[in-house]
Amino acid sequence: MKNTGIRSWLFPYGFLVFVPISLVLGFTHANPIAVFVITILAIIPITHIMAKSTQELSMRTSTVVGSIMNATFGNAIEFLIAILAIRAGLVEMVKASLIGSVVLNILFLIGLSMIFGGTKHHEQTFNKESAGVSSTMLLIAVAGLALPTIYSAFTGKPAVIMSQAVAITLALTYVLSLVFVLFTHRHLFEAKRDVTEQVIWGWRKSLLLLLISIIVAGFEANILVNAVEPVLMNTGLSELFIGLVIIAILTNIPEHVAAIRYGLRDNITLSLEIGMNSAIQIALFVAPILVFVSPLVGTTMSLAFAPFQLAALILAVMIINYVGSDGICNWLEGVQLVAVYVIIAIAFFFI
Repeated sequence: MKNTGIRSWLFPYGFLVFVPISLVLGFTHANPIAVFVITILAIIPITHIMAKSTQELSMRTSTVVGSIMNATFGNAIEFLIAILAIRAGLVEMVKASLIGSVVLNILFLIGLSMIFGGTKHHEQTFNKESAGVSSTMLLIAVAGLALPTIYSAFTGKPAVIMSQAVAITLALTYVLSLVFVLFTHRHLFEAKRDVTEQVIWGWRKSLLLLLISIIVAGFEANILVNAVEPVLMNTGLSELFIGLVIIAILTNIPEHVAAIRYGLRDNITLSLEIGMNSAIQIALFVAPILVFVSPLVGTTMSLAFAPFQLAALILAVMIINYVGSDGICNWLEGVQLVAVYVIIAIAFFFI
């Protein structure tokens, strides 16, 4: 038991040693590949602290508010990296990371939750009403991102004005969906709370650690973004692959930690809500905000994505709609979701 406790402490908290190392390497302009790798290792414990502090805070709220909190703070690093990357001119990487986060959350995150949950539970049931509303929101996201993409592909124009109009519509829809979930139809989305969960940290400690981790994450995000272009030149990897796979996985660790934990505890409804809410928030809120923030940091971003990115999004939304239609899941369905994500990642490696 003692050795297990030591191992659980070493990972991920032992990785905090990489935080000062990454800061030193970043400010001394060391080898960019070393900086990139060390910074990724430094972000792992930071995201874990964010996940833990968010969990502690969310346990003082309803399960609905808790899942939205997990999604929101889980996307904080994504937003920081996106702003810094746009300022550095890496708009295509940002777009790929947005699509990557959506695809990752609805395929890889939910898939892993079903797999881990399926190792302990023969079958798991979830809230079909909640899944149905989330699936419809994802279809709206597909429509909102597809039309500027199609317009840009056929006209050759950047679709900036169209993207701004669509962004306003998507953001407004997201805000109204929060009103629906949190107020007018809250009863449809409440999930069971795990009675074994206990509040360990006080709310002041949780909030302080959350704020500190976000600040440190901002420094790490800046170092990571500065290392991206040299890494692209030295490794031959594309902006699309780094954004859609590496950055997307790195910035969504908090949601994965929370969702897998709930899957193991036979609360797959919360796992689905975390994954779906995170994906919806990225597509309907973060992406629209970036459209309006991007001119303020020197580069204009539209909602016109590459055809392969749009295809990946459509495939992901189609399969999660099918899997979530019956309210029952098992480990094989989790494997199927993860398999689709791996196929998409492989495709983007070769693009």
